[in-house]
Amino acid sequence: MKLLVLAAGYATRLRPLTDNQAKPLLPVRGRPMIDHVLDKFHGCSAIDAVYVVSNSRFAPQFEAWAKTVPEQHPGCHWQVRVFDDGTRSNDDRLGAIGDIHFVLNAAQVDDDLLVVAGDNLFSQPLADYVATAQRRGILIGVYDVGNLDLIKQYNNIALSQEPVAGEPAERITFFEEKPAQPVSTLTAIALYHYPRRTLPLIRAYIAEGNNPDQPGRLVQWLVPRTPCYAYRISGLWLDIGSKESYEEAQRLL
Repeated sequence: MKLLVLAAGYATRLRPLTDNQAKPLLPVRGRPMIDHVLDKFHGCSAIDAVYVVSNSRFAPQFEAWAKTVPEQHPGCHWQVRVFDDGTRSNDDRLGAIGDIHFVLNAAQVDDDLLVVAGDNLFSQPLADYVATAQRRGILIGVYDVGNLDLIKQYNNIALSQEPVAGEPAERITFFEEKPAQPVSTLTAIALYHYPRRTLPLIRAYIAEGNNPDQPGRLVQWLVPRTPCYAYRISGLWLDIGSKESYEEAQRLL
């Protein structure tokens, strides 16, 4: 299984902090944000490689960071590779789905693929998520924000309870980006598992000319085509998209 960390954005809302440093490398409690993300995958023996996709401006920074991974994550025998997507500004970025597609081709991925955003911070360890993903297939991390107005800034999903292999499963029956009339307070976050057999669907999405940016758009496209399941993330979830959320992470983590 390969773990892909999305880190090619330009984080314009965090300027000037991100003028000369990639957002996932900004320090949180004395460590780069991306290390806090990887901490949650400790103990996931199925993961044998970590891929980080960056842009041309910040790829050298991630190459330098990659050398610190064995010290920061002892016992995790990951092969770490950094992929430069060739972009240099927010205007020519590939978008999150475009970057997933780029790495699929550049690394010739032929394995199950985990995808996580390098700026999403969790308090919950993710070993059970990974184990569940291996049983269920396409598995999307979801979080209850508890507020219908807040959900309008994210995406909205509806779930249907179904038994799968003797355990309760929550199949996603509805998905909409930035809904005007949310149906629940659940939102899909940037945590995805795509089994090897489903990777051609990602290529098909791009080949059709669909929007390559927000990763949730891929899920919205997949839901009517193939079973997609939800995994509820508990505890703390922080999407570091602004100075306020970055400051909150410093306080809470």
